[in-house]
Order: sequence, then structure tokens, then C-alpha cells
Amino acid sequence: MLLLFHLVLKCMKDEFYYQTITQKAIAEFKDRGSKFIAYVYPVNAIEECKKYLQELKKEHPKAVHHCLAYRLGLNENIFRVSDDGEPSGTAGKPILSQIDSKELTNILVIVVRYFGGTLLGVPGLINAYKTVTTLALQTLPIIRKAIEENYELQFDYTKMNDVMMIVKQFECTIIDQQMQLFCIMKIGIAKIKLSEVLKKFEELHTVILKKI
Repeated sequence: MLLLFHLVLKCMKDEFYYQTITQKAIAEFKDRGSKFIAYVYPVNAIEECKKYLQELKKEHPKAVHHCLAYRLGLNENIFRVSDDGEPSGTAGKPILSQIDSKELTNILVIVVRYFGGTLLGVPGLINAYKTVTTLALQTLPIIRKAIEENYELQFDYTKMNDVMMIVKQFECTIIDQQMQLFCIMKIGIAKIKLSEVLKKFEELHTVILKKI
């Protein structure tokens, strides 16, 4: 019975919340002369991942490998691993396994390697990339965020105070706003509060709601 209760709680968490990070981190690990430096970034798009990778390649031009893994979005379908010349499966996958072990998303980890002259072999490489990623992730607080659904609100300026009261009360995220005589506001509403928030807006009558 207790096990069933925990499974229900996990399903609820997955439906309404996700785990991520909001800070960057760096960690270093050495093995037989080789140096591995892990850089962790909070990201929301593939373009950000590409930008950080290019920045690190410029910062570490003499490094022999720039391996990475990232996971984006809430459906867990957007991810990538790169061994960047290391033996297949020895770098990107161990990095991603540590991301997934903490159930994180919207995160990028890049590990820069300087070769120390001694081959580490497949087990040694897997251990090195896994270890340095773990060390970096251990330094970061994990943030639990509500899964949101995005809506566009259209309303007369005279309704501004009423709209903002609901936005603040339910801690909605303001994505964009155009405030004129007729206002347009795009907001994120926590999925767990969605029905209650929509009802509040509908009670204002003149507010037009559209899911985006």
C-alpha cells in the first residue's frame, strides 16, 4: 500500500512539476595525467547549447575533446550526446546518465578533456566523464518548477488591475505584454492551478482567453 502511495505521488510530480537548475557550475577531475573539466549550464533551447559549446572551444583550443550531453523540454524527447572523438559511448552517454539520474531537464553539460599521455581505456573514460559530471551537479541546487501552459489574454485597459491581481495571486509567468487601450498579454499558468485560474479570468467576462 505504501509503495502504491509513493508511485501515485511520483506520477503527480511528473504531471505537474519538473526538475532543473538555474545556475552554472564547474568541476574538475584528473586521472593518470588527463584533466576533465565539466561545465554545467541551464538552457532552454538548442541554440544556447551550440553557443556555449563554441565559447568553450575558443576558451580551450588545446583541449583534445569537448564532449557533451543535454536534455531539453518536458517530454524528455529532446536530447543529444556527443563523444567528440572519444570511443563511442564513453563520454556523452555517461554524462547524460548523470543528468537523468537526477531527473533534470533544460540542462547542458560539456566536459573538456586535456590528454595526459596515458590511455585510460573504455572503463576509465566512462568513469572519468561520469565522475566529473557528478561532481559538478553536486554543487548545484536542484529547482522544482511547475509545468505551465501558455495562454494569451486580450482585454480592455480598464480591466488591467483585475487581470494583474489574478496573475499575481496565482504566480503566473508573464511572457509578453502589449499595454495600450486594448491590451494583449501572454502568460504561463501552472498546470496544477489551470482550471482555477481560467475560471477566475472567465468571471471577468470581457477577458478573451486563447491557448497558445
